[in-house]
Amino acid sequence: MTTTTPAQFSPAGFVPTEEQVKIQISRNRTTLVIANAGAAKTTTLALRIGEALTRGLAPEDILALTFTDEARQVLQSRLQDVGIAYNTARRVNVQTMEDFAQRVLSNIEDGKPEILHSTREQQSFALSALENVALGHPQYADLLDIRTHNTAVSQFLDGLLKLKATMQIFGDGGDDPQYAAESANTPLTDYLWAIEYEKQRVDVFGHVAARGFFDASYDLASRLTAEPDTRHQLPFYKLVVCDELHDINEASFRILEALLSIGISYFVGVGDKDQVIYSHLGADESFLRHRIASSFPDCATLPLTMTYRHGPHLAYAMEAFKHKPVDSNLPVRTEIREPTYPDAPGACGIEAVNAALQWKQDGRALDKCCILLRDAHQSIEIENALMNAGVQYRTLTMNSYLLREEILFLRGMIAIALDDFHHVASPATREAIVEALATFAEVPLTPQELREAKTTLSKEPSALKHFFDGQIQRVGSVSARTRIADAVAHLRGLAADTPAHGALEHVCHIMDMDNLARRLYVHPYEASVVTRSVSGFIATAQSSGKSLRQFSEWIGAAEAFAGARPAKNAVLVDCIVNVKGKEFEHVILPFMAAGEFPSPLRELEEEKNLFYVAATRTKSRLTLISPEAPAQRSAFLAQMQLDGIQKRADTALRRNVATPAKALGHRDLKVAYANREVVKALGAQWDKTRKVWYVPGNLDPEPFRQWFADPS
Repeated sequence: MTTTTPAQFSPAGFVPTEEQVKIQISRNRTTLVIANAGAAKTTTLALRIGEALTRGLAPEDILALTFTDEARQVLQSRLQDVGIAYNTARRVNVQTMEDFAQRVLSNIEDGKPEILHSTREQQSFALSALENVALGHPQYADLLDIRTHNTAVSQFLDGLLKLKATMQIFGDGGDDPQYAAESANTPLTDYLWAIEYEKQRVDVFGHVAARGFFDASYDLASRLTAEPDTRHQLPFYKLVVCDELHDINEASFRILEALLSIGISYFVGVGDKDQVIYSHLGADESFLRHRIASSFPDCATLPLTMTYRHGPHLAYAMEAFKHKPVDSNLPVRTEIREPTYPDAPGACGIEAVNAALQWKQDGRALDKCCILLRDAHQSIEIENALMNAGVQYRTLTMNSYLLREEILFLRGMIAIALDDFHHVASPATREAIVEALATFAEVPLTPQELREAKTTLSKEPSALKHFFDGQIQRVGSVSARTRIADAVAHLRGLAADTPAHGALEHVCHIMDMDNLARRLYVHPYEASVVTRSVSGFIATAQSSGKSLRQFSEWIGAAEAFAGARPAKNAVLVDCIVNVKGKEFEHVILPFMAAGEFPSPLRELEEEKNLFYVAATRTKSRLTLISPEAPAQRSAFLAQMQLDGIQKRADTALRRNVATPAKALGHRDLKVAYANREVVKALGAQWDKTRKVWYVPGNLDPEPFRQWFADPS
């Protein structure tokens, strides 16, 4: 049952909006908050926690869940930002869902599983399980496609993560593993591999030998599903809050559902269905749309429509794009610029650099400007344009294109042909090139053999010829060995002044790179990114006008530029999928073209969500770079209805500028113990949650001036 009892917790430094107060004082057993990007979701959860503490709830009775460690740290920090005393805030249980599951399991399991901390440890574990796939499933021998290179193992681990997140692994594969694999949209080999991986990880008695990423959540969800009474072994909390619910998946939902089924708990969860972009990790908007409301009792759905990240112009553009209420009361004009580029090689990259340099010319710092990419292959044109302009840049979570696997392979081929590995200065890059050669040459090296080769070549570049003759040409399929031998022979037979791009084109033709990418990468989208990356690299060679040896030397210099310690004032570059939860002063979105964004190989709704996430990362300026020809532009641009919302946004901005800033809801005081009765007699109140005296907003603060905590 809801209540209109006034809020008792007064945050420091700001006045909550009506929407926030409704969430803060909601007395429904379940409160689902549907929020917009930049709507102070985490701050609102902190207000709800502050209200509970002020009403007498012990910090230990509160659980705050997130899905990433970064979000956990932000929520922990936000508790103090709203004014909750440090000693109180640190007693609130703020955990990731994975850490919570791990803690629960450690209390109910007898043994202590080995923790697979690194990807390398998980890959070794996976390769060990792979050995049992053919032995354990001989009836499918003709259908199996078993590969041991790192790309195959990495793709398997990614697929395994989704199978666990969506709870689609069956210990014995069910009656028909082929049907189960098709239902999960997973190759049969990977599905059977997942079964063997789990058999190796968890024995028939339920003893867990090891846990990798997300395994604790999966194991707890599995136990709760198989043994529902396990929920009585979960810790009980009187208030549970959960941030970023748009990242929730089936396994996490089952844990949350069980947690809230014991005793009388209140739950407040916040999310934005338009930020569901991790479907590859099992995220699904159905949880926000109906599953939470239908599963939890007395559910109230409340909105957070106001954004505090950008002004009305972008807020209303996103409202039009997503067909939902979005508003902003910030007195800020968030510019939306739409430069175009001609149909010429490198033209979009040049426009992106121009946009960054214009930002600098306007007196703004380059490190507040981020170029966001739909696909990793697009970084080739962007990085080359930045290097050509002498603009330093820094990639956030993605690698420079020079370190992408398919580019490393071509760099390795050039080095073999020229018998020159010395232009690759970095030992780490040499190791990566060796691994890429083994992958694309389809050389079935054992992990130990690969490690030894990488170590040797990182220290002795001259040993590359021996690696080619002794490993690449010694093992693997005859057809793969023949193709790579023909490609190297072709490169070695070229005249010294042969243009690099022609040589690389012929190598890709001999290697049949399109089909090779489709063999190595399970998903068509990933294979297409590799193919386009290779095409971009060849285009770079063509525009350079250099011979193969000159191009090899240029690559070395380019890697040195890209890998140099960036100055503080360096442009940021990353893929959109990596920056959810972050914000920048200026976001540049290049390649806003039909066929690029949205990607025809992805679901349209998730593509819309991806664009929404990208556009709403900005605070001051959004630059959307599209082709000159209107017919070639992304449909997303028209869907923002920029001309239609302009007048309304201008009016809102004038309103925001004219509206005086709201006074603080209260004024904190710094009061000596001897003066506590004096300020109390004047009307000051004691905030037991924040451990501070304050002047309520309805009182004149002037009589308290001598005790102001902040005299300004």
